[in-house]
Amino acid sequence: MFKNCLSLLTILVFSSFLGKFQRAFCQITPAYDVVIYGGTSAGVAAAIQGARMGKTIVLIEPSKRIGGLTTGGLGQTDIGNKQAIGGISREFYQNVKKHYQNPESWKFQKKESYRDGGQTKTGPNEDAMWTFEPSAALKIMKEMLEQEKNITLVYAQRLNRKSGVKKSKGNIKSIQMESGQVYSGKMFIDATYEGDLMAATGISYAVGRESNAQYGESLNGVQANETSPSLKGTISKNGINHNFVNGVDPYIEKGNPKSGLLPFIEKEHPPKDGTGDSKIQAYCFRMCLTDDERNRIPFVKPTDYREIDYELLFRNYEAGEKAVPWINSSMPNRKTDTNNSRGFSTDFIGQNYAYPEASYAERKRIFENHLNYQKGLMWSLAYHPRIPAFIREEVSKWGMCKDEFEDGQGWQSQIYVREARRMISNYVMTQRNCERLEVAPDPVGLAAYGMDSHNTQRYVTKEGYIRNEGNVEAGVKEPFAISYQSIIPKKEECGNLLIPICLSATHIAYGSIRMEPVFMVLGQSAATAAVLAIDGKTPLQKLPYEKLREVLLKDKQRLEL
Repeated sequence: MFKNCLSLLTILVFSSFLGKFQRAFCQITPAYDVVIYGGTSAGVAAAIQGARMGKTIVLIEPSKRIGGLTTGGLGQTDIGNKQAIGGISREFYQNVKKHYQNPESWKFQKKESYRDGGQTKTGPNEDAMWTFEPSAALKIMKEMLEQEKNITLVYAQRLNRKSGVKKSKGNIKSIQMESGQVYSGKMFIDATYEGDLMAATGISYAVGRESNAQYGESLNGVQANETSPSLKGTISKNGINHNFVNGVDPYIEKGNPKSGLLPFIEKEHPPKDGTGDSKIQAYCFRMCLTDDERNRIPFVKPTDYREIDYELLFRNYEAGEKAVPWINSSMPNRKTDTNNSRGFSTDFIGQNYAYPEASYAERKRIFENHLNYQKGLMWSLAYHPRIPAFIREEVSKWGMCKDEFEDGQGWQSQIYVREARRMISNYVMTQRNCERLEVAPDPVGLAAYGMDSHNTQRYVTKEGYIRNEGNVEAGVKEPFAISYQSIIPKKEECGNLLIPICLSATHIAYGSIRMEPVFMVLGQSAATAAVLAIDGKTPLQKLPYEKLREVLLKDKQRLEL
């Protein structure tokens, strides 16, 4: 009897051990050369480049859709000087042109009738096309990935941000997902908009706006523009620079401060211009709209709609606003890329401060708040009786697209994270780089868009009226170099991690760099450096720049004009 019990106990213990071993084994993938966390445009470009250089790649996307903003509604490419874009990034836009040369790609209009609008237009003799539908971008990116060998694409795996990064001797050895799945590799790339892998690895970073004094800038920090001569015209009668017309009352009961402020207004007046803070520029959704009845979904009033949330919108029109508050750029097939404009628009100003550091659950709540706000905004503009009739008539012609995105209602799952964490490395890109007063000695790409920040907060002026703060639109004269050191951490923090999106830059310099074509450029450069470091068996910080430059130029990256 005793022997039988002992045998049974042995079997149970062995079975338990075997089960734990099997579960652990199943959670460990074969080692990859390069592990990329984040299937954004930068992540896709990095995966393609790494595979072309002969390495095994795993591309891990936390959601169920790759491409980030490029496939998430931002079809109006923000770039500035197009000649700054080369390599895989330009290849993507060349593939966009090829896609629309196919007659089958035109379902809701004829190719000849399409006229692109907005700030980036495609010339008749260009080799690329710069405007596109989200679904077209997704199709092209998938095809580009499928053409390469050695890329494993993984969906719906989120990083365990608390304890998922395992390091040894200053290098990442593996990362673990919330599911328990483990991915090990020689090199790692954080290609997320949030910088989650970077933060979990212990890399130094910033959130918010530096003071002008910190890096010798003039366009950083608070930009109320009430005292600063740097940006004239923000306070105006016609609401330019994304602000209210004069005289909009901020109180629940007009003229009565004791009644309290309307929603989403800061209680404190901003400090003087140039003062640093932890606030970040506003997020929104880059809507893809259509006016084609065959494909249009009319705007719907949310079930939890609160009229008071849009009181400032109504008052802005009653005070004299004359325009539809959007930038409605034409995309193929009678669609749009619709972005924020004027004083009260798609940007949910001041409601994203917690997002960079927030838990996944808290980010979901912020996402849903932004989505409900924007749905309510579009319904209000289209149908609310306090909106002028000519505005309602124009907006109600439009709606979401039946054939875009996964939810069947035309709304994307990618919020426009304009800025979150930003690494602090040995080289911080600043306004001086954007103005070419300082030139990075080790370029891995070029940026060419103006220094651009959306509004950050809404406050009450000393005169008792509502005003947005944070908008900056300052051009750059010519493309400028982005430093290799700005996409890698300090050596003492990690020797095998690259960060092409949440790179080392001040708030205002990031405002120029943070464009999707540039993210693709930096993703390719990051993968190139990763492969060369693997082959050279060297930390990223000791990789000879001349060797990196040689390969980048061979692969058609543009490092200078």
